[in-house]
Amino acid sequence: MPAPAALRFIETDHDALGGFEGRIAVFADEEGKLDVTGRKLNTLTRRALVRALESERFEKLKAGEGMEIAFPVGIAAESVHLVKLPRRAGVAEARKAGGTLAASRGSAPLLVLAGKSRRAADIAFGLVLRGYGFDAHKSARADAPGAVTVMASEPEALAGASAEAAALAEGIFFTRDLINEPSNVLTTDDFAARLGAMQELGLEVEILEEDQLVELGMAALLAVGQGSASPSKVVVMRWQGGDADTPPLALVGKGVVFDTGGISIKPAGGMEEMTMDMGGAGVVSGVMRALALRKAKANVVGLVGIVENMPSGTAMRPGDVVTSMKGDTIEVINTDAEGRLVLADVLWYAQERFKPAAIVDLATLTGAMIVALGHDMAGVFGNDDALADAFLAAARAEGEGAWRLPMGDSYDKLLKSRIADMKNVGGRAAGSITAAQFLGRFVKDEVPWIHLDIAGVALANAATDLAPKGASGWGVLALNRLVKERFEG
Repeated sequence: MPAPAALRFIETDHDALGGFEGRIAVFADEEGKLDVTGRKLNTLTRRALVRALESERFEKLKAGEGMEIAFPVGIAAESVHLVKLPRRAGVAEARKAGGTLAASRGSAPLLVLAGKSRRAADIAFGLVLRGYGFDAHKSARADAPGAVTVMASEPEALAGASAEAAALAEGIFFTRDLINEPSNVLTTDDFAARLGAMQELGLEVEILEEDQLVELGMAALLAVGQGSASPSKVVVMRWQGGDADTPPLALVGKGVVFDTGGISIKPAGGMEEMTMDMGGAGVVSGVMRALALRKAKANVVGLVGIVENMPSGTAMRPGDVVTSMKGDTIEVINTDAEGRLVLADVLWYAQERFKPAAIVDLATLTGAMIVALGHDMAGVFGNDDALADAFLAAARAEGEGAWRLPMGDSYDKLLKSRIADMKNVGGRAAGSITAAQFLGRFVKDEVPWIHLDIAGVALANAATDLAPKGASGWGVLALNRLVKERFEG
């Protein structure tokens, strides 16, 4: 895993500006006004900054965007990056400003003039997140980016504020790595081993193998993986940071390391992206890593069902009937609706073993979610308004798009089967909702639960403000905030 970029924080020193060799980043508000350090740099560059600020180009910049002044006179720096940041900038705008600097960052060192900005920590966080890259399988690696120094009026306080952000960044990077990794590398064995290694961080990690899953009665989960040579597993990660008697929050993730659709095979176009079908498990794993690194004062258990859905002579077939751990029978109409079979058993196991205070499950579950909300929003479903509202508020605060969709008896009726207790699909209409209705059958009435369908947000087909093209790490920030605001003592 590429480590999040290390930032150095130093006290503001105007005398050092002229001799810095590399790139300098400075911020101006929407009216083109600079702080005292920016004004000093403007003087050194013989008013080059003011001339740029008065230009039409700067006026057209949106909050968080920037422009570059190459080889300015009067200083040793090779360029000055001028970023527009409103005086009352929000978290998202400040992180975007940091991301702008990272996206254009080369191998030269970067000096960020944060001054007294109240958003300095968010700028630094955005810079770190956008600085991620995944080149593990390229023979020609990109040059290492230059060192980053943040010059601020209170560097020690800024460094302290950034400590938790560093834990979150590592959790996000872990999630991105897992989702970006090809399936011949991230096998079910490899995935489980990577999670097992997190015991070094203080997590309790338990790996349940197929014989144990058979004994537990997880026939729905096992049916998904029976066509693959890779063994199916369930990994349990526990973080005990709260009172021993406090029931945990349970995070449950779908971990299908590759999904051809099974016998109901997917079209060839885009199938290579099905390496991301373990995205829900990837997010759960990243959250657990972040919680351990920041020593969260909460009890959280993360459970992921790790399987591979492949066509073969032993694969699950359309028309098969499988029996879940709960005891309900499921008629398999479409073997490409496999994630809900995995989650059904893991959800039930989580409740039977841990008696959780609440459950959040995550899955790249339905293509219908992308049709409904595109790639900017995850779908939120659930049985508890307070929990759903708390998550939506956390997602808004962290700039991670999420939207709640309905559930109801009329949708549930679409899952009626002629020969079993239920079908695993309800038809084309409201596909994401009927998938949520299916999962809801495996959640006890008294347990607050929300389901997050992240099919549209787990993998970005273009670079975003805070991530390059590829795995986004969506959900780590929102779930960490949910834990902090609702489950920490």
